[in-house]
Amino acid sequence: MARWAGWGAGPAGAGAAGGPSRIFLGVLAALALGAAFALWRDGREAGAAIAFAGAVYFALRVAGALGRRDGRDDES
Repeated sequence: MARWAGWGAGPAGAGAAGGPSRIFLGVLAALALGAAFALWRDGREAGAAIAFAGAVYFALRVAGALGRRDGRDDES
């Protein structure tokens, strides 16, 4: 059976199983970029800006610039 992190806090809480995969984050970045373009095309600039910010966030997660890099929670 696969390990499931659950929703609680602490070492057995959410994120303990390693977090989302890079593929999943890449798909989210692409979907957010598509949503930003669709919203911009429809004249909804505020929503497009928020969706674009989400795309940037997920792209940074894919690139490893944000989030855990080595699997540890502490920065020591």
